[in-house]
Amino acid sequence: MARRFITLDVFTAQRFAGNPLAVVLDAEGLDDAAMQTIAKEFNLSETVFVFPPADAHQRADIRIFTIKRELPFAGHPTVGTAVLLALLDRSGEAGAVAFGLKEKVGIVPCAVEVKDAMSGEARFRLPRLPSSWGEGKESADCAWALGLDPKEIGFARHVPSRHSAGVAYDLVPVASLDALARAYPQGEAFDKAFADSDHPSAYVYARMDEAEGLRFRARMFGPGMGIIEDPATGSAAAAFAGALMQCEPLGDGEHNILIEQGIEMGRPSEIRLQMTIKNGALVSAEIGGSAIMISRSELLV
Repeated sequence: MARRFITLDVFTAQRFAGNPLAVVLDAEGLDDAAMQTIAKEFNLSETVFVFPPADAHQRADIRIFTIKRELPFAGHPTVGTAVLLALLDRSGEAGAVAFGLKEKVGIVPCAVEVKDAMSGEARFRLPRLPSSWGEGKESADCAWALGLDPKEIGFARHVPSRHSAGVAYDLVPVASLDALARAYPQGEAFDKAFADSDHPSAYVYARMDEAEGLRFRARMFGPGMGIIEDPATGSAAAAFAGALMQCEPLGDGEHNILIEQGIEMGRPSEIRLQMTIKNGALVSAEIGGSAIMISRSELLV
């Protein structure tokens, strides 16, 4: 059976930047093992499999796989798939569309602006607000795991923390962009430092002090997911909202945060995080970004 697939670059408006994504359409009949094998064949951070919706009120049911495991939720697959389905629904005609995508984590509401026949922008509301899943690691342990000096861990009120909005991350602030550029998983030391996670992964970030507004640069190392480094990680940006609530003096109102990622990999990405705070509590958050089609073909399975 021939199954259509399309690849996109996500969290970028430029081809050959951002985070590559494969989306397999016509996925009916594929079991878990087959989807995992296909994801390994694509060898990308994630591969999405699109199924007809079980609920007619939603646009599609989707499954998301890294080369090692299935994820209940992920950001760049959500943005990329939302843009692609909107492009298909509108036959590339510019305009807006909104729908829900059913993921393992639940229904993810999406809004898409189709720009042209090949690209668009999407944003989605987090189906689950971030929460802490444990105490952040000691600075010395984080430094050892990332090849840095303990003095380079943390800045201002930011300290290592652990948050999840569907996928659990260790969030590690570093004092400078230079430290961020030098950070890298130190093999067994990395695994040992974050061994109590079911998929050791660290979202390392630094504030861009010279930039206007709240702007950060980040790197995501996920050996436990089969991803040594990811060019753009929406699920980590969602968890990062929890770190911002813990460590950043944000007041009530709407806050727009821009996150750069993939710079050190030569795959520059921009992730937009919007947080709404009322009475000191995070009440909603959205992730947004662009996506552009790269290729389309068929799987002969």
